[in-house]
Amino acid sequence: MGSILDGNKITFNELEQNIFRFVCGIAQDMTRSILEDYDDELSRERDKKAYRDKGKRKTSIKTVYGDVSYERRVYRKKADDGTVSHVFLLDEAIGMDRIGLISTNMAQIIAMSVTENPYRKGAMLVSRTSGETISASGAWNLLQKLGERISEEEDASVRRMEAGEAQGTEKTEILFEEMDGVWLRMQDSYHKKSPKKEMKVYTMYKGWDSKKEAEGRSTLVGKKTLAGMEGSTEFHRKREAYIEQIYDVDEIGRRVLNGDGGAWIRETYDEDAIFQLDPYHVQKAIIKGLGDAGAREEVRAKLGAGDIDGALDYIRTYADSVDSGDPGDKKAENARELHAYLSSNREGLQPWQKQIGTVPEPPEGCCYKNMGVQENQNCSVITMRMKHRRMRWSERGGNNMGKALARRANGELQETVSRYTDGQICAPVLEEVLEPLSAARSPKKDGKGSSYIDRISAHMPLLDAVQTAARKAFLNVLKGVR
Repeated sequence: MGSILDGNKITFNELEQNIFRFVCGIAQDMTRSILEDYDDELSRERDKKAYRDKGKRKTSIKTVYGDVSYERRVYRKKADDGTVSHVFLLDEAIGMDRIGLISTNMAQIIAMSVTENPYRKGAMLVSRTSGETISASGAWNLLQKLGERISEEEDASVRRMEAGEAQGTEKTEILFEEMDGVWLRMQDSYHKKSPKKEMKVYTMYKGWDSKKEAEGRSTLVGKKTLAGMEGSTEFHRKREAYIEQIYDVDEIGRRVLNGDGGAWIRETYDEDAIFQLDPYHVQKAIIKGLGDAGAREEVRAKLGAGDIDGALDYIRTYADSVDSGDPGDKKAENARELHAYLSSNREGLQPWQKQIGTVPEPPEGCCYKNMGVQENQNCSVITMRMKHRRMRWSERGGNNMGKALARRANGELQETVSRYTDGQICAPVLEEVLEPLSAARSPKKDGKGSSYIDRISAHMPLLDAVQTAARKAFLNVLKGVR
């Protein structure tokens, strides 16, 4: 308080930053002690014949409160076949051998940030709002590891499916499926422009939320998304395996597939699946193919009435009527392209309700209506992050980002990150370390002391203030009261 009375005032921003750095320093010291004590515990409990202690090595782990430097032992391990390897038991115990030396909280924050923002901006935001400084390349490296782990999970699901080890138990009368592609600008290993490549995007759901529909909002029930830049055959294998993770496929009444008619989209595992040509793409093709507004309305009316032959005949007649023979006049060519597009997808021009015949009762809380949500899913899941802003992607980087974005759309990103970063700290060790650190006697325990103990035991200005519940809690942390 004396510095303020003497006129040496600081801004609240500086005060906030100083306190933040101070508390982060305490947290770093506590974490270092916990990890090193846990390493000691693992050393005592190890099989000394299998693991030979080769001394300690320094390392650091990135946390939300900054880099924590610590030492842990490396062990020489000899397998039964005579091969020798070197392992860190601490890294294995706390899961740091899976995605890198980074805490779960820190990894989740980075993953959420860079799936919403460019790597450079995401790293900057993380650095500004945590005690850790993250570079754009560091954030990129984490996302690549995460995307590769997700791909490995998908491959494992395919193997289980092909071995007949399906895990899904959920049942549904109708499973709605939609697929489309998002074309991305690509670059090669030298960061030079290369041909565009398609990101495949898949969405499945059970219907629409009837309560939200009554409120004028549209919400899908049971929505799950899958994305990737694999070839069509591999993508469909992963798609089918994903379905079998959730649903008992033998108990699915009917499957309805909505798409733009692309050859890869119709490579379905279920031969009895109903195909519907996506209404958005139909309307887009009509606008492009027919230059006359009256002709467009006539074709729409015939399709709406189910008169497919009439619509196709009308388009053919229209094409002949506008054919001027001039190579520069594209009206007839565009109309014939529309005719070819609709003809090749003829069976999908009827809405799914008419194709299915008797529509079963929807599940409780659900309702059924016209399909055509994939364009919106493309935008919210992939396009907003991966297109525009002059972005270019490598095939590996684009595929890994797509995997992470799909997990985020499913609400599974943080749980996925946790599986590859969240290790276990032995509870007795944690209690043993926190007890001396919570009091001002840490130097008596390990002989190292703490650079923050003197500050903690000094006079605290907050003691002179009104003791609200929040202030009491904060003071208890600083004083070590548990």
